[in-house]
Amino acid sequence: MKAVLVREFGPIANAKLEDCPDPTPQPGEVVVAPVVSEVNFPDVLVMEGRYQIKPPLPFSPGKCGAGHIIAVAPGVSGLKVGDRIAFQVEYGAYAERLRAKAAHCYPMSDGMDFATAAALGLTYLTAYLALRARANFKSGETVLVLGASGGVGIASIQLAKAFGASRVIGAARGARGTRVAREAGADDVIDLTMPNLHDRLREEVARMTDGHGADVVIDSVGGDAHQAAMRAIAWSGRIVIVGFASGDIPAIRGNYLLVKNITATGLQWSDYREREPERVAAAQREIFGLYGAGKFKPHIGLRVPLAEFARALAALQAGSVSGRILLDVNAG
Repeated sequence: MKAVLVREFGPIANAKLEDCPDPTPQPGEVVVAPVVSEVNFPDVLVMEGRYQIKPPLPFSPGKCGAGHIIAVAPGVSGLKVGDRIAFQVEYGAYAERLRAKAAHCYPMSDGMDFATAAALGLTYLTAYLALRARANFKSGETVLVLGASGGVGIASIQLAKAFGASRVIGAARGARGTRVAREAGADDVIDLTMPNLHDRLREEVARMTDGHGADVVIDSVGGDAHQAAMRAIAWSGRIVIVGFASGDIPAIRGNYLLVKNITATGLQWSDYREREPERVAAAQREIFGLYGAGKFKPHIGLRVPLAEFARALAALQAGSVSGRILLDVNAG
């Protein structure tokens, strides 16, 4: 089989497409032939050795996709050879074959294509758990999404709307970012490049919510946007820290939490995958169901063959593509 291999941590140019032995499923596992694998920002961090989990070298990057099961370990129940599934792995998806835990494989809905199943995976599960598990979102609340033009941001907008948010405000950088947020379904948008963000973000959120503020903030940005958003949170509101796309990890000021009874929490979504796989499987079923009901659909911005993985990663790093980036692995 062919697989993208990283033999030393560093820039994406270090990775090469190589011939590798086909994998054999271990107890509790299946072997998947991905039709489509998704490219995500954490893939770059893993390849550079900057992610919280470092795979043993050499390894193939990639955390999710969709394809066919081609082998099942003895004792695995509920899955069989030929099943069409979406999958989540810690790494290994940039390959024509991979091992996956059976508990991390999710049957696709009837009629769903592989690209859609892959695109409704990692970022949507992250957004789902941020809203439901960490923020304890309630229908009718107002949600402010930082980094609203990114993968988790778009998924957060769409899921918050599907869950019954009264208003979703998408905050993103520049005219292009706010346009993407609006197209994803945001009721209002805020440009994070505006001057005096520290005060203006709070003023804008107050204006858009008749002075109420944001009940929930989903923050994948950090930095100045995080500090400004803390001041825009409503009484007894919640902020969920998902990532630090700005590269600036913020320090949380305890006086903000005290004065307005704010809850600040974080999400490391893969812990749920490992510790509560049944909950994640149920979340993926609900996401597929909401898609099937026409509540939203993922936007796929770029699809390239596995051999062009470097082009896909470069586009991701440059931020030149709006929507999900996919690799066609076994498309034939």
